[in-house]
Amino acid sequence: MDGTGIASVEVAGPGFLNFRLSASRVFSVVVEILRRGELYGRSGDGQGRSIMVEFVSANPTGPLHLGHGRQAALGDTLANLLDWTGWAAYREYYYNDAGRQIERLGESVACRYLRHFGVQADFPDDGYHGAYVVEIAERLAQAEGDRWVDAEPEERHAACRRFAVRVLREEQDRDLAHFGVRFDRYFLESSLYTDGAVDATIAALRETGHVYDRDGAMWLTTTAFGDQKDRVMVKSDGSPTYFLPDVAYHMSKWRRGFHEVINVQGSDHHGTVDRVRAGLQALGRPRGYPEYLLHQMVTVERSGVEVKLSKRSGGYTTLRELVEAVGADVVRYFFLMRKPEAHLVFDLDAALDHSDRNPVYKSKYAHARMCSIFRKAGMDPDSMTPDQLAPEGLDLSLLEHPRERELMGRLGEFPELVRRAARARAPHLVCEYLEHTSGMVNSWYHAGNPTRNPDLAVLAGDPALRAARLALTGAVRVVLRNALTLVGVQAPTRMARRVS
Repeated sequence: MDGTGIASVEVAGPGFLNFRLSASRVFSVVVEILRRGELYGRSGDGQGRSIMVEFVSANPTGPLHLGHGRQAALGDTLANLLDWTGWAAYREYYYNDAGRQIERLGESVACRYLRHFGVQADFPDDGYHGAYVVEIAERLAQAEGDRWVDAEPEERHAACRRFAVRVLREEQDRDLAHFGVRFDRYFLESSLYTDGAVDATIAALRETGHVYDRDGAMWLTTTAFGDQKDRVMVKSDGSPTYFLPDVAYHMSKWRRGFHEVINVQGSDHHGTVDRVRAGLQALGRPRGYPEYLLHQMVTVERSGVEVKLSKRSGGYTTLRELVEAVGADVVRYFFLMRKPEAHLVFDLDAALDHSDRNPVYKSKYAHARMCSIFRKAGMDPDSMTPDQLAPEGLDLSLLEHPRERELMGRLGEFPELVRRAARARAPHLVCEYLEHTSGMVNSWYHAGNPTRNPDLAVLAGDPALRAARLALTGAVRVVLRNALTLVGVQAPTRMARRVS
């Protein structure tokens, strides 16, 4: 393929190709990486168009569980990938702060609140258990005293509900911030009722002719749009089903200009996809809107046996507990390294291993080792410029060893890898790239031990060869750092060697 810079093309799975770069193109890639730095791997595919990624969107009724954590890692990394490929990604969290589950939370806290003051109270049959409910009740008692003990039940429940939702929202926000996840907006479900959006959606759907009344309930003919059966929008008692505010919420997304939307949700939401899309089609939105990325759940195992780290939740391991046990970087990476549609077994033994056997530490060590080479060369890895690493007269053709040629080719694949991961909504591809590339880097690093194999040592005696290998070292560092940044993992410049 003369003139293209491509040496060969290989099939890399359904719909994907791997392009092997020619030697001349590989050499130019090293210089390109050094020149572009933190911009290497970015592209303009999205042409600046807006796209919303909605993720986590947990009910404020308890601590975030591991499913929420996997969703946070997936959604945040997917938004990163979209940003890197030229989209204007907007991160949104939908707070389900309306509905029966919030009432149950208020009733549960109210019971614990009364018991705190020695008042007998029956716990609701469908109430929320767990130490966190007791903690919230005790915090309310400390903050406001017994002012709600003699209040009317509805007034007491409302006070407990407001306090509990505020506390849990603060806790969830703190956990997500510690997990390295941010949002552009937190959208309240309750606002859809207070601003009339739900009523407006009902009126708009009635005008389409796809609404009918039966048995005192309001139905939508979702079968006209591919759903398996018609769906109830408003129950016979006048309360809306979950489906109705979901349609109203997505109409809000559309009106705000987000005609491209990806909802990252657990696989338990599979049944809502067709009905929400049907409701939106009835209102004139395009078929297939919004896009869904559904993920499977997470279990934690140690020595092949499922374990729960729960202390506060009343039965499930929380995101906070897992992060406290192994660290945010490890949790994020492990949540991402499998396909979203695959059930994820979180191996606690592997996560606690600080050696190269842990893929997170393999990548971190690889990056830190590149930085250590520069320090040995008397250079500061944090202040090097492209001109220092790619000076005039740099001769990369001196990098003749197969390990070096293969590594340079691998670095050149990174931009297309980012584009492929973004298009396929597949953050795990970045983890696969990191693990493979870090393995190559570590192998090259160890092979170049100046005592055992001086011919491969980066800090070679020959000045021209030394300059070429330092340029390659710099390019490796850039790509590893950029890939780690994409998945939200820190790229340390120094690491103390620890083997678990």
